Amino acid sequence: MTACFDADLLVIGGGPAGLMAAERARAAGFDVLLLERMGSCGRKFLIAGKGGLNLTHAEAKSAFVQRYSDGKAEVARWLDRFDAEQLRHFARGLGIETMVGSSGRVFPADLKAAPMMRAWLKRLRAQGVRFCYHARCIAIARDADGLRVQINQLDTDPPTYSLRARAVVLATGGGSWAKLGSDGAWADMLAALGVQLEPLQASNCGYETVWSDTLKLRAGEPIKPVIARVQDGQSQKGELMLTTYGLEGSLLYALSADIRRALLAQGFAKLSLDLAPDIALADLARKLAAARAGLTLSERLKRCAHLAPVKIALFYEGLSSGERAAISNSPEQIAVRVKALAVTLRSARPIDEAISTAGGVALQELNEALMLKRVPGLFCAGEMLAWDAPTGGYLLTASFASGFIAGDGVVQYLSQRA
Repeated sequence: MTACFDADLLVIGGGPAGLMAAERARAAGFDVLLLERMGSCGRKFLIAGKGGLNLTHAEAKSAFVQRYSDGKAEVARWLDRFDAEQLRHFARGLGIETMVGSSGRVFPADLKAAPMMRAWLKRLRAQGVRFCYHARCIAIARDADGLRVQINQLDTDPPTYSLRARAVVLATGGGSWAKLGSDGAWADMLAALGVQLEPLQASNCGYETVWSDTLKLRAGEPIKPVIARVQDGQSQKGELMLTTYGLEGSLLYALSADIRRALLAQGFAKLSLDLAPDIALADLARKLAAARAGLTLSERLKRCAHLAPVKIALFYEGLSSGERAAISNSPEQIAVRVKALAVTLRSARPIDEAISTAGGVALQELNEALMLKRVPGLFCAGEMLAWDAPTGGYLLTASFASGFIAGDGVVQYLSQRA
């Protein structure tokens, strides 16, 4: 390493993407210093693992790639280099065996995130990666044959200082869960360098609508199974959760790209819910018509459509007493409402409540190694890039993969300048 440099590579951000980039560069013999603004690495990774870390998914690669919306083609290229099976192999190398759940989701055998993070950090330290905590990057500039990074650190005097490196990997996360370190503050810093950014938007989040006080009493109840579709988009089967403000759940996460597009285009998104996905419309109408006389509408919905109380409450939501009386006499209208209940989503919940964000560094700003074309030596990885995916292991897999690509890109870049 040239004496005037503090490191060959500075990695900004200690999540999966940053750690992977650090490991790839260090394995090639380069000196790596990783800066993390929090007091420890992988805060968001560890929080995600509290309910059992969903590391990746075991479905076929062709189907796996289709789960990505924004940036699909670019993510597919990353996954050609580091896919779900390679992620499982990587975990095994850390002593973490994985298992496939009934839904195809892949988890550590002990369902915990902390052992994997501890083993990974231990290996990185043993390999010689250096770590610096409570350090926030506030500016980056080209400097002679490298990059100068301005750092603000809580426990130093003075609190602001500069480091020089031959290359930098930014992996500071998107804009959600700011208390865990990913607050999107990097956007202004990159905009000052002329980098094109796509606005950060909440993804994998809840959505707001207007419920009656009666329906709000059922907040917290699961709505399952259900098939949902956003306007003319594709249908998805899964589960929702009723909330006081609207709806939450993995099914909405899978539809988040369609919902965002509708909200942007018209200010609302029309969600169609099939509350009885296991019975066809015509069959349901026949069963309702043949129901014993004298049954209330609620009893018919329970017996013929097998609707749980929360689904029956949703069925009634927004119906006036006159509309309710009229529909009660029409098996066909009842069946249509059960199979295509309309819910208008008005807005996404705040970004800081979202599991992840869409938007970020425009992918056309980066070369195939994830280096910014405008700033040679500066690489970006992870959720701060403009790609998007639902939960289910897809977010984590692409984050790991992007760090792998950026790390190898750093190795190639530095090797050419050795």
